[in-house]
Amino acid sequence: MSTITPDAPKKTNRLGLDLQPYRGSKTTLCAGCGHNAISERIIEAFYEMGIDPKQVIKLPGIGCSSKSPAYFLGGSHGFNAVHGRMPSVGTGAMLANQKLIAIGVSGDGDTGAIGIGQFVHLMRRNLPIIYIIEDNGCYGLTKGQFSPTADLGSKAKNGVANELPPIDTCALAIELGASFVARSFSGDKKQLLSILKASLSHNGTCMIDVLSPCV
Repeated sequence: MSTITPDAPKKTNRLGLDLQPYRGSKTTLCAGCGHNAISERIIEAFYEMGIDPKQVIKLPGIGCSSKSPAYFLGGSHGFNAVHGRMPSVGTGAMLANQKLIAIGVSGDGDTGAIGIGQFVHLMRRNLPIIYIIEDNGCYGLTKGQFSPTADLGSKAKNGVANELPPIDTCALAIELGASFVARSFSGDKKQLLSILKASLSHNGTCMIDVLSPCV
């Protein structure tokens, strides 16, 4: 005689939501990409903190990193800015609706090159935006040229060595007055999750540089 076991109840957060509303579409990034690991930690952080996805706006720029907001918080608001202009779009969004929780996702090229002026002024204004730099030291979508954060002496796939010193986005953010600055690694799940959860409790600019090697 078989026994029918009832389905176990789904685990939910303080809003009564399971993980599904915090997920997004299936990733199209390279297998093993650190950006995917960051997306997974974002899903966990918002779920565990019990934040309504409908109260969130996602603000990407351009590049591999800026594709990743499609892979988390599928029911949130979102706007794709042009290259390097995510900070100004985020500033406008927060001025229009200060009840939103803003999370910007940018790359080291998007932030450190064409968007460096925008980055500077967002940090000095200390607006309540979580600004994540998915930092792989190269332009992943355009064959891996060095980005402004690439280490001095690092080598590209073609063997060319980088002759320029890197821009330290964390040091720059601290100098400009950002009130929450952190650096983590996409492969350190525990640390990155803790940093993201702390940023969700902070009222001010949270700049998180996440080292995310390109595969």
